[in-house]
Amino acid sequence: MTKRVVVLDYGSGNLRSAQRALQRTGADVEVTADPGAAAAADGLVVPGVGAFAACMTGLREVNGDKIIAERLHAGRPVLGVCVGMQILFAHGVEFGVDTTGCGQWPGAVTRLDAPVIPHMGWNTVDAAPGSTLFRGLDADTRFYFVHSYAAQRWEGSPDALVTWATHQVRFLAAVEDGPLAATQFHPEKSGDAGATLLSNWVEAL
Repeated sequence: MTKRVVVLDYGSGNLRSAQRALQRTGADVEVTADPGAAAAADGLVVPGVGAFAACMTGLREVNGDKIIAERLHAGRPVLGVCVGMQILFAHGVEFGVDTTGCGQWPGAVTRLDAPVIPHMGWNTVDAAPGSTLFRGLDADTRFYFVHSYAAQRWEGSPDALVTWATHQVRFLAAVEDGPLAATQFHPEKSGDAGATLLSNWVEAL
């Protein structure tokens, strides 16, 4: 049975590239901010590029924070990508400004303390044992990152599957926490590796 996925359109993110990448998994994919469609879909993808504060402003304008919260309360899968991962945390701190996030996870997203920023390009990850997202992928598999900020500590559920990466400092590359999953890298830009990850997520819906 074909899985139905909504890519949440709140004015941020590579919406069409995310749509195409998900369509290649065989899913029926719609890009929309319609709350009814987002609630009814088998899976909801929350993309995001740019600044944390701007993404939260756009998200709230379409009640995306409520859509995410209601889906998770009902145990319905959500996948955040890049800044779409970051906004799931309680706070984002950019340029000295502290912006409230969705608060699905405790903790803050902060600037990477590295000599070269942004962290842009291909990097490996230390996938969590038992991960669904990284099933079938080798330890030396590389994913495409482009970001200057990240969550650098995990303060959420000890039962969550947490995947790390390193760019001078360790940061969260992915989290799988019940129905809520997220990646700091861009699966839709990560070639075959990203396609496998998205297929793994869709198959689990």
